[in-house]
Amino acid sequence: MHSTSVTSSRVTELLSQTGTIPIISLVECCIEEAHALRASDIHILPGEHYVSIRFRIDGELETIATFPKAIREEVIMRIKVLSRLRTDEHQTAQDGRFRYQKNNENPIDIRVSIMPTYHGENAILRLLTDHASHFTLKTLGFSDSDRQKIMRAAHLPFGMILATGPTGSGKTTTLYTLIKLLNKKETSIITIEDPVEYAIEDITQIPINPRAGLSFANGLRSILRQDPNSIMVGEIRDSETAGIAINTALTGHLILSTIHTSDSATTLPRLLDMGIDSYLVASTVSIAIGQRLVRKICTLCKHEVLLTYAERQNLTALIPTRITENGYIVPGAFYIGEGCEACNFTGFSGRIGIYEVLSVSPRIREAILLRASAADIKKTAIEEGMTTMLEDGLYKAQDGHTTIAEVLRSIYE
Repeated sequence: MHSTSVTSSRVTELLSQTGTIPIISLVECCIEEAHALRASDIHILPGEHYVSIRFRIDGELETIATFPKAIREEVIMRIKVLSRLRTDEHQTAQDGRFRYQKNNENPIDIRVSIMPTYHGENAILRLLTDHASHFTLKTLGFSDSDRQKIMRAAHLPFGMILATGPTGSGKTTTLYTLIKLLNKKETSIITIEDPVEYAIEDITQIPINPRAGLSFANGLRSILRQDPNSIMVGEIRDSETAGIAINTALTGHLILSTIHTSDSATTLPRLLDMGIDSYLVASTVSIAIGQRLVRKICTLCKHEVLLTYAERQNLTALIPTRITENGYIVPGAFYIGEGCEACNFTGFSGRIGIYEVLSVSPRIREAILLRASAADIKKTAIEEGMTTMLEDGLYKAQDGHTTIAEVLRSIYE
């Protein structure tokens, strides 16, 4: 992916000062600038002659500034000190975290990963600002019908709700939003995560610790003795965790978790591939949510565009006939962002999810018992009214939330 260079006045000005560059101020300036630009990550990457500072903004890496390689060690040392990592270790990977707070502003939790590379140690900083506290299913981008399906499943006393998609598709944010909706005084909710990203009041949150033998599977076994109503498992990675989670759901608990598959329908055969009996999968899984994140068009420079005949014809090959009319995409205005100062001339500002919510109906359960393929399960779900991610994305493009190119990129890349 080509990275777009943007101007970061505060970091650039600090680095352009004559004399000694203040390392503490440089690290703090990077964090404050990244937070102001809504970045999720800061990448400090050493090269042969210089070190790059890059921010991940709306899922895309953008080069902010470069600084002399001579001060790389001091910058990494400062980050290690803040994260309470070993400053005398330079040949192994280290993970840590710290909290940054300026004056009386809201604190920013930062997760740190240090890795030795060919040109020296790098540092990747994940900014864990508690955006999830402000989200609802509606603001995340779920349609009315999908919200109803999810809330019906969330209010069942048992079963599994699974969010699926690649890394960085917003699965954890979806689960945190659901957990906050379920967080009532009369319920006990426990999470086991790797790591705990956002602290939630009145919820017991447990970080896994492989060195101490606390894995997802072992933690889940122990959680059952803590008398929970609902449990969030950060990720189902292996057959052991999957088996315990399925059996936990079967015995009267609501389980929320993530799993890595390409779409919602593939989730069910994936559990079968992990060695889970088809009867157990059919009996416990209530909802599978497939999702991706797409960039939102900047509202300040958004304008309408008309597709050419050739563009419409090219799109026809990718779009199911049920959402086309006479070989063309569903009529309506489409939009792009022209690029302005507010969006760093990218044409985008923020992100929104595109989703498909597969509700496990009697017909789907029968398909699972027959070990049907993901394609057959998806076909049945569509016949029962499921909106696919592609359809959801095209509807959002038609409504002016994102572009057709963004939707196609997120699904087919």
